[in-house]
Amino acid sequence: MGGSSRSLRLLAVAILAVAMAPALPASAMPGSGAAMQVGGLTSQPIGHYDLCQRSPGECSIRPIDRGPLPVDNALWRKIDRINRSVNEAVSPRSDLEIYGRDEWWAYPVNGVGDCEDYALEKRKRLAEAGVSLSNILLTVVRKPDGEGHAVLTVRTDRGDFILDNLNNDLRPWYSTGYKFLKRQASNHTGHWVTLREDRNMLVGALQ
Repeated sequence: MGGSSRSLRLLAVAILAVAMAPALPASAMPGSGAAMQVGGLTSQPIGHYDLCQRSPGECSIRPIDRGPLPVDNALWRKIDRINRSVNEAVSPRSDLEIYGRDEWWAYPVNGVGDCEDYALEKRKRLAEAGVSLSNILLTVVRKPDGEGHAVLTVRTDRGDFILDNLNNDLRPWYSTGYKFLKRQASNHTGHWVTLREDRNMLVGALQ
């Protein structure tokens, strides 16, 4: 009986922990939004090019693009949790501080990383959770102060959303204040495409 009582207590604690875990309300999942307009192939960011030289397998995957990711409340919560957990687990440090050089793209090491390291780790975790690489795309932007920045774009049937180490919220791309420059192609992890600023500015203005 003692073992049975202990098991019941542990089960009750586990159920309570799940019930108390923070979760987004169903209403937090957005309605339909806009997708970014992409152009043609363009050059890789130098940091991503170097990563591909070190890890060719990282950049030779050809996912089948079956269109934007269909999301429901459960998947939306999972994406949100991954975004927040990586932001909390990694402390921001520049590539110069970590590696002694600029633009060294890598997965976070010893709990520290630059913006692209956050994006790489989120991409990795989402892929492990079953999200196609065609819908989780490394993206280069320019912040309002002119500084370059890297984020992760998640293509969904409700629009394109940005996972950012500078903000825990999942935001539509047009609500970030960033100028979008280029992102990974949806059908090849080593290719990049332009983002058509003229079209994107027009779509953003209509939201």
